[in-house]
Amino acid sequence: MNDLMRRIGGSIFVTPVIAVGIAVALLIASFSLAVQNERLNRAEKVRQVTVQANILAGSVAAPLFFDDDAAAKEYVSALRANPDVEAAGAYGAAGRLAAGFSRTAPLPPANAVGAPLFVGGDLIVTAPVMQDGKTIGSVYLRTATETFPRRALRYLGIALIMTMASLLVAVLGASFASVSRAHRALQLETAGREKAEEALRQSQKMEAMGQLTGGVAHDFNNLLMVASSGLDLMQRTTDPARRERLQAGIRQAIERGASLTQQLLAFSRRSPLNPEVLDLPSRMEGMHALLDRSLREDVFVDIKAEPGLWRVEVDPSQFEVAVLNISLNARDAMPKGGAIVIRMENLPVDAGRSGDMVRVSITDTGVGVPAEMIPRLFEPFFTTKDVGQGTGLGLSQVYGFARASGGEVTVDSVVGKGTTVSLLLPRSLKSIAVEPAPRAAVVDNASRRRRLLVVEDDDAVADLVTEMLDELGYDAVRAPTASGALDTLGADSRFDLVFSDMVMPGEMGGLDLAREIGRRRPDLPIILTTGYSAAAAAVQAEGLRLLVKPYRIDALAEELQAALPRE
Repeated sequence: MNDLMRRIGGSIFVTPVIAVGIAVALLIASFSLAVQNERLNRAEKVRQVTVQANILAGSVAAPLFFDDDAAAKEYVSALRANPDVEAAGAYGAAGRLAAGFSRTAPLPPANAVGAPLFVGGDLIVTAPVMQDGKTIGSVYLRTATETFPRRALRYLGIALIMTMASLLVAVLGASFASVSRAHRALQLETAGREKAEEALRQSQKMEAMGQLTGGVAHDFNNLLMVASSGLDLMQRTTDPARRERLQAGIRQAIERGASLTQQLLAFSRRSPLNPEVLDLPSRMEGMHALLDRSLREDVFVDIKAEPGLWRVEVDPSQFEVAVLNISLNARDAMPKGGAIVIRMENLPVDAGRSGDMVRVSITDTGVGVPAEMIPRLFEPFFTTKDVGQGTGLGLSQVYGFARASGGEVTVDSVVGKGTTVSLLLPRSLKSIAVEPAPRAAVVDNASRRRRLLVVEDDDAVADLVTEMLDELGYDAVRAPTASGALDTLGADSRFDLVFSDMVMPGEMGGLDLAREIGRRRPDLPIILTTGYSAAAAAVQAEGLRLLVKPYRIDALAEELQAALPRE
C-alpha cells in the first residue's frame, strides 16, 4: 500500500514538473518565434515600402525630367491616402525638393540614397529616379511601423496561450493543430483575395482605358468626318465661294482637333487655362457649323442670346470643348432625335452668388437622368452609357473648366422629359482684345536660299514640313533622329538653322539635341516644335524658340524670319 502511494505521489509530483518543463520549453520556443517573427515582419515591411518607393520613383521620372513640379506633386500627394505614410518627397538631380508632404517631422532639405533605416517607430526608404539609365533625382518615403503597445499586446496574447496550453498538454496538441489549420486556411484565403483584388483593379483600369480611347476616337472621328467630307466636296465643286466655305470648315475641324488634344493634355496634366475676353454670341455662332456636323441629322440646335449679354473671360478652346461635350451628351440622351436649345443670359448678383454671372444653359429633350445619379455626373470615368459609348470624361472636363474659370456648373433633369446643364461664368468688365489680321506666309527674300536641317522621325510630317519650307523659299535636309542630325552637322557645316521635333526615338530627344548643338555651334539658330505641354514648358524654361504643333505655314514663316539673321 505504501509503495502504491509513493508511486502515485511520485506520479503527481512528476506531472507538474513535466508540465512546467513543457511550459518553459514552449515559452522559450514562443520567444524565439516572436524574435523570428519580428525580424520577418521588419524585412517584409522594408520590402513593401521599397516597392512603394520604386513605384513612386518610376511615376515621377517624367515630371522630374521635364521639370514639371505640378505633375510630381500630384503623384507624391496621392500617397496621402495611405495613413501609414508619414512623409514623402521627390528631389531633382541637384537635390532640389520638387514635391513633397509631411504629417509630422519636416522633410530633409536634401536627399541621399541609402539603405533602409528604422528611426523610432518609422521606416525611412530612399530610391533613385532613373531616366534612360541615368539618375535624375531621388525619392524619400517615411512610413510608420507597428506600434510598441500593439506589438506587446500581440506577443502577450501568444504567451498567455502558450502558458495555458502548458497546463493542459493534451488540449495543446488539438488546439495547435486547429490553429495551424486555421492559419493555413487564412493564408490561402488572403492569397486568393489579393489575387482577386489585383484582377479587379486591372479590369477596372482596362475598362477605363477602353472607355477613354473609345470616346477620344469617337470625337476625333467626328472631326475627321468633317475634314474628309469637305475635301471630297472641294474636288467636286468649282464655285470659289463654296470652296472657301469648305476650306473654312476643314480648317475649323483641324483647329477643334488641336483643341481636343490640348484639352486631353490639360485633363491629364492639369495645365493652366489661357483666358481671353469673349463675346459669347459671336463665339457660339462660330460653333454652329461644328455642332451641326458633330450631332445627328435628327437633332436640331437652337442658339438664343439675351440682348446686351455681358462678356466673360475664359479659355476659348476649353469653353468650346465644354459646350461640345455637353451637346454630345445631350445628343446621346435623344436616341430618336430631338432639340437642343443653347440659351445665354445675364444673372445679376444676388444672395447666392458673389458677383454678376453669365449663364450658358444647354437643354435637351432626352431621356433625363435619375436624381440619385446627378451628384455623380461630374466624377471622372462615371458614365450612364453602355461600354464603348462614353469615356466618363466629358462632364468632368466641364466641371474642371467651370471651377478653374471661377464659375460653376449645375444640372437639372426630369426623367423622360430632358436635362439642362448650365455653365455659370463670371462677368468680365474688360474690353475684347482686337485680334491682328492673319498675315500671308512670307517667302524668304535673302540673297541665297537658306539651308535648314529638319530633324523629324515621322515620314509624313517630315514630307509636309519640307514642302512648306520649299514653298517659303528654303532648302531642307532631313535627319530622322537626333544622333543622325549631329552626324549630318559634323559632315556638313553649311546649315543656317536646325528645326527639330522634341519627342523622337533613341536616347537623345530634341531638347538634348538643342543643348548639344548649342555647345558645338553656339551661332547656329535652333527652333524646337512639340505638341506636348510639359515638353513645351521645359523648352520655354531654357529660353529656346518653340513652335507648338499643329502650326500653320504663316506661323512657321514668322518663326523662321525671327530666328534667322538678316542678310
